[in-house]
Amino acid sequence: MIDAAIVGLGRWGKTLVGAVHGKSRSLRFTHAVSRDADKLRDYAAQHELKLVSSLEPVLAEPAIDAVVLATPHSVHFPGIIAAATAGKAVFCEKPLTLTKAEAAQAIEACRAAGVVLGSGTDKRFFPSLRELVRLAKGGELGSILHLEAHFSNEVAGTFTQWRYSPEESPAGGMTGTGIHVLDTLTAIAGPVGRVEALLLSHKPPPDPLDSLSVLLEFESGISGTLAAVRSTPTYLRVHAFGRNASAEALGPTELVLRRSGAAPQRLSFAPVDSVRVNLEAFADAVAGRAPYPIPTGEMLATVAAFEAITNAVASGGRIAEP
Repeated sequence: MIDAAIVGLGRWGKTLVGAVHGKSRSLRFTHAVSRDADKLRDYAAQHELKLVSSLEPVLAEPAIDAVVLATPHSVHFPGIIAAATAGKAVFCEKPLTLTKAEAAQAIEACRAAGVVLGSGTDKRFFPSLRELVRLAKGGELGSILHLEAHFSNEVAGTFTQWRYSPEESPAGGMTGTGIHVLDTLTAIAGPVGRVEALLLSHKPPPDPLDSLSVLLEFESGISGTLAAVRSTPTYLRVHAFGRNASAEALGPTELVLRRSGAAPQRLSFAPVDSVRVNLEAFADAVAGRAPYPIPTGEMLATVAAFEAITNAVASGGRIAEP
């Protein structure tokens, strides 16, 4: 059992705690760091958490194996560095960092310290997306020619104020939903070479209404598109087009295979708690039972593409290169 500290007990921090509390045999949260500790006494007692108001006591506690960061995006980088320096494995919510340079430094700090780095791109563990990546990378679709991804939802109205800041959450729905499917695309196609992006706003924050459209050219020569809308009923689709077949993930548990001359094959998978699966995969890596399934090279490629998209949006949609 890996003992971990959760840093940040906002909406998503509580989601992470709830995913494993009383359910996991691999990881448990024993400590929590929050600036609002006084308001969280009852929650902490219910979930058997020792509350502290700063990171330092957690980093100095020998019994804590790992630190899980559910903090504003701009403080992910210093949090990763602090945890790695203290010799703690670190799991960081998405986006890992806001820039490629910071991601590279964070990855190197964890490598140098010999600690595991995990990423909160939990949708990678949706059964439909796992099968899609397996089919595409395993050659069953033939040479991959094009990828399409769309992930939208309507939770923007429930966000805390910092999530509406363009500094914390650039490029519309990119940090909320878009980065999840971008992670899947880079897992299949590798690093992005250049992007074009367009963000159209119908209503500014709070509770924004906007749409993001992205054209992608991967270094491997594969083309791609990505879209994210805030807000609309939740919708997830990732489609890989190969020479021999295509595979389309629709939501967490459905996948459609299309082959020439054959009727579409529709596959359904049992649902999983992707947040818990991700945390337990991280715990298994910390315990030395198995490598963490998201390699750091893929984490870096995702952040590099994310930064290129945000730069393209900021420049009015012009081409940007990582």
